[in-house]
Amino acid sequence: MRRILTAIAVLIVAVSAAWAGGAREETRPEVAPLRVGMDLRYPPFETQDSAGVPFGISVDIAEAFGEHVGRPVEIIDTNFASLIPALNAGEIDVIIASMSRTPEREQAIDFSEPYLYFKIISLLNRDFADTHGITIDSPKEALTDLPETRFTGITGQVSASIPESLGFEVEIATNLEAAVLNVVQGSSDVLMMSAFPVTRGHLANPEDTIVLWDPFVSSPIAMGVRKGEAELLAQANSFVAAMSQPGGVYDQLRTEWDDEVESRLGRFGLEFFISEN
Repeated sequence: MRRILTAIAVLIVAVSAAWAGGAREETRPEVAPLRVGMDLRYPPFETQDSAGVPFGISVDIAEAFGEHVGRPVEIIDTNFASLIPALNAGEIDVIIASMSRTPEREQAIDFSEPYLYFKIISLLNRDFADTHGITIDSPKEALTDLPETRFTGITGQVSASIPESLGFEVEIATNLEAAVLNVVQGSSDVLMMSAFPVTRGHLANPEDTIVLWDPFVSSPIAMGVRKGEAELLAQANSFVAAMSQPGGVYDQLRTEWDDEVESRLGRFGLEFFISEN
């Protein structure tokens, strides 16, 4: 009889423990997704396929960061100009969107350490380059030391503001295509801009242009978080610090994206954006 009572007691304890464990599992709160804001109009960094599924270099970085913090990732397609307002309104948790860390933006949000660098390089008219002995490996001073250098650019963009800050007059173009045409036709000598527009202009006009690779600016690209989000900012910085480890995120991105980036740049792979210089 005692053995029977003991067995019954053990069974009751076991059933109770199993029920309690199941109850705990059922009531365990789900991990909130990490809402990542980016503008999906800028391949190969931020884009989407024909079904609307996000993909790109920044998407891969966001997914890796989600793994780092133990949260599923939800990509929120947001117009670039609206990213900081959306972050501060609580509509997204973090910006991973090829956003440069600037003093003006740092007044509104906090930034992680940089994880990429976007360089401002130059598209040159080939006849101008040949006349002055300028090659693809010349220093940028080969342009700025010539007072007769004629720049073209777009109002409100670095293509106009940088040469103007250096004392040069700028032939204003209404859009990128018109600025490239100014260089191709020789009414202007130089268009400075971020890498992909410059190399796209050159690859479309290889006989009439060259690329000068020495950057005028190397803009640090960083993650943006709301001010006061100390824990998330610390997680972002620990993630960025680990990206360069062997077999880490940079190595994975090189494997996935080197060929695509090199096809667009015509000379360099992803390392062009990973290195500061």
